[in-house]
Amino acid sequence: MKLKQLSVFLENKPGALSAPCRLLAKNNINIQTFALADTREFGILRLIVEDTDKARRLLQRHGFAVKVTEVVALEVLDQPGGLATILDALDGSGINVEYAYAFTAKSQGRCLLVFRFDDPDGALKILKARKITTVGSDELAKRLTP
Repeated sequence: MKLKQLSVFLENKPGALSAPCRLLAKNNINIQTFALADTREFGILRLIVEDTDKARRLLQRHGFAVKVTEVVALEVLDQPGGLATILDALDGSGINVEYAYAFTAKSQGRCLLVFRFDDPDGALKILKARKITTVGSDELAKRLTP
């Protein structure tokens, strides 16, 4: 199962990160998880939000450059070797991990990792065959509800 992720391009300067976050908050769009990567002059804010299309339109309307990409959220045991299990499953497949980040919610000794693969469909096929649990939008929302 794939999730939609927003990539928001930001200038690498004080206050640049808070602007899109405040905008989403004012419009009642919850950020479920995020990662921030930077270069010397620019940064990429990667977000998974409750309403991707609404957030994309809102950010673009306010002048932000936004791209929607597909990522995969995987559930792994929160113990040594959890990440290695995923990477071992993909060894020899030719599928590249472009980037990954951890999700903030933990549940019953498990955690979520978000991956961007160069071939998400191929990765999903391999991971499902190895019985690695994928998490979709609905399941993600349930995990965040107290």
